[in-house]
Order: sequence, then C-alpha cells, then structure tokens
Amino acid sequence: MIFSSIFFIFVFLPVVLAVYYLVPFRYQLKNLVLLLASLVFYAWGEPVYVILMLLGIGINFAGGLEIENYLQSGRERNAKVACIVIVAVDLAVLGFYKYYGFVLENVNAVLPFDIPYHELALPIGISFYTFQTISYIIDVYRQKVGAQRSFITFGAYVCMFPQLIAGPIVRYSDVEKQLAKRTLSVEKFGDGAMWFLRGLGKKVLLANTMGSVFDAIMALGAANTSVLTAWIGCFAYTMQIYFDFGGYSDMAVGLGKMLGFEFMKNFDYPYTAKSVTEFWRRWHISLSSWFKEYVYIPLGGNRGGTKKAVRNLLVVWALTGLWHGAAWNFIFWGLYYGIILCVEKYILKEGLAKLPAVCRHVYTMVLVMLGWVLFSSPTLGRALSYTGTMFGIGGSGVADATGLYFLGTCLVPGTVSAILCAPLVYKWIPRITRAREWYKQVAGAVIYIGIFLVSTAYLVNATYNPFLYFRF
Repeated sequence: MIFSSIFFIFVFLPVVLAVYYLVPFRYQLKNLVLLLASLVFYAWGEPVYVILMLLGIGINFAGGLEIENYLQSGRERNAKVACIVIVAVDLAVLGFYKYYGFVLENVNAVLPFDIPYHELALPIGISFYTFQTISYIIDVYRQKVGAQRSFITFGAYVCMFPQLIAGPIVRYSDVEKQLAKRTLSVEKFGDGAMWFLRGLGKKVLLANTMGSVFDAIMALGAANTSVLTAWIGCFAYTMQIYFDFGGYSDMAVGLGKMLGFEFMKNFDYPYTAKSVTEFWRRWHISLSSWFKEYVYIPLGGNRGGTKKAVRNLLVVWALTGLWHGAAWNFIFWGLYYGIILCVEKYILKEGLAKLPAVCRHVYTMVLVMLGWVLFSSPTLGRALSYTGTMFGIGGSGVADATGLYFLGTCLVPGTVSAILCAPLVYKWIPRITRAREWYKQVAGAVIYIGIFLVSTAYLVNATYNPFLYFRF
C-alpha cells in the first residue's frame, strides 16, 4: 500500500483517523491503534514479513532494557557487548535480505561453478526501520535516551506507518516525549492535511508525469537516443525522483501532524544548492544526519588529519550508496559523491565560493544530474553508456525528431517542475491560507481542493503510479 493510492486515501486513512481520534490517550490506546494500523499497512503487501518486523521489535525492545540494566548496575562492558550484538543482529537481517543475491551473484561471477540461489523479496521499509532501531540501541547505550518500557509504544515507534517505507528516518530521541504525550488540534490536523496534499500533488501530478517521460526514453535503447533526448531523459528523472521522494516525505510529515507528531523535514529545496556539499545538506536530511552521527563521527570524523577525514568520508559514502541498493552502480554512485565532496572540501572550497551564484548552481546541477544517471540505471554498464550518449558518444546524433517530440512533451510539466523546486510558491501559498482576509482563505482552500480533485482524477485512471524508494 502506498500513500498515493485510492484505497489508502479513501479507505485506510479515514478509518485509522476515525478510530485514532475516538480512543482516549489513557492506557496507551492511541499508540496501540497506531501500532495495529501500521502492522496492517505493512502486511498489505507482504504479510509474511510482519513476523520478521515483530521479531526485530522484540529483540530491540528487550535489548534496550538489557543495556540500560547493565549500565545502571555498573556493568559497562556487558552493556557494550550487548549493544554490539544487537546492532550486529539488525545489520545481519538487513544484509541477508538486501544483499544476499548481490553477494552470490558476484561470487558466482568469479567461481568456475554457480551457487544456486533464489531472489528474496525485499521487506518493505527494512532499510528505514533498521536504521531507526540501530539508532535507538546506540542512544540507549550512550545514555542519550532511556529504554522504552512499553512494547506497544516501542512497536508504534519502529513501524509507524507515516514514515515506515520512505522516512524520514526518525530517531527515538526526537519522538520520545511525543510517544508519551502529543498535541492534537484542528489547526495541527489542518496543517498536516495541507502538507499531505502538497506531497500528493508533487507525487501524482509531477513525479508520475516526468517519470513516464523518463521511462519512455529509457525504452528507446542507446542506439536510438540522441544527445538531446538523453539530456531530456536525465532532466525528467531528476525531477521525478525529487518530487517522488520529496512528495512522499511531505505526505509523511503531514500524516505525522494529523496523528499529533512532529517529524523533521527531509528536504530543503535541494535543487537550489550552489555546491554538491550544500545539496547533501538539503537532500534526504535524515539519512545524511544518521550517517554523520552513527558512522562518520565514530570513525573519527575530521579529527586526525586530512587523510583520515578523506578515508572516513569515502567509507560513509560507499555505505550510503550500498544502503540505497544492492548493485555496483549504487556503490559507485556513493563513491562518486564522496570524491566530489572531498574535492569541494579540500581543493575547490575557496575557488568555488568566488564564482557567480549562477555558475555555482549550474555546476552543482550538472554533477547532480550525472549522479542520477548512475542511480537510475539498472547496471553500471548502462549508466556509462547513457552518460556517453549525453556527451555525443554513440547514440543517434545531437538531435532528432524523437528528441524534439520529448522536448515538446516535457516543456510544460518540466517548466512547472523546475519552478516548484524553488521555495517561492511554497512561501506564497501559506500567506494566503493563514491570512485574516476571508477571500484569501477561500483562495487557499480552492488551491488545495483543486490539488486533491485533480490528483484523485489522475489516480482513478492511472496505470503508472510507481514509488521509486519502495525498492530501498
């Protein structure tokens, strides 16, 4: 089940909200409703993996209590061993389901015989909720948070459906107090509804439209793709992944508000960045901050000299790429950014800052778009081939009728998408919806109702409604 589906919008969400608001806060009933609703949401696509999730919840719940007990009794060595074992178990489960096929595929490539294996379906959201449980266990060990003593509350935290399959990666420390007590109000619910509708419009009207263009171009094959067509395809995917993932994150934040939670913003207009370093401060913020807190700093961060700092950055970015998918193109995608960030930090820092803002923005977007070629391609070879076509190596020339067709097809949705990458419109709409004048409030309501109706009409007849981060 995904947020941008008719069933979720008109059946699942209304039923969950009705039950959630009817039950009192006493006896953790709201958390119980949230836990049960999340399990149903998760089980909708893969019922068997609910058992895996419940086992993970149980292991980390018991592990947190055990670590805290060791610390309180002065047995710090035991607490450290328990922390390492539980984190290792979490990583082993993630590694088995996500990288089992990838490892055997590469082993078979070098062995004189094949080891037979069956591809395993990836449990939905396992990359996200595993990182949440790991951060919880480490923070309990670091004594940044106390161990949660309610299995229901801890379960609700781990598998909370608004951020289960696409983040943001919510740390326990960020929602510890909210799990015990949170504010529900008409104003907060309305704000959440607006976040949800903005995200729905981004996902359905922009991401799906640009995604269909990208898929059509990818289906042409390298020999039938001109330079113009290749760049249009790259631009289309650049818009698709932002509005797909960013829109879904907005919906998650909105759903959280409807349920009384405040989640961190996961995107901060990344395509307005003027360096790749700035881009990664604005893109998938929760993932970047997680790797910084739990990998980069423990490795030593930028302490110990330039060589160690570069090593630490490259390790973090290789792991970031691997987190996104079990394929070599993801690993190289991570290293690609690791190298760029090192170059910007230690070589280009002062020179880049002296360039005009427009030049820095163009520089950033070209590198980001080339990165998306690596990210979106099914194999590393296909990524290299597509990149070559973008620069006139192979393909069908500089421009052709197909490229002009896609240029015309992409012109309006592409222009709208590019405009909506900047904050101007998003700052203007709240001024209307929160204005005191009644006619401005009506205008704001009309805008959001329009987004809802047009998105619903699209979904009713849609045959193309993917969610890219479902596979991560």
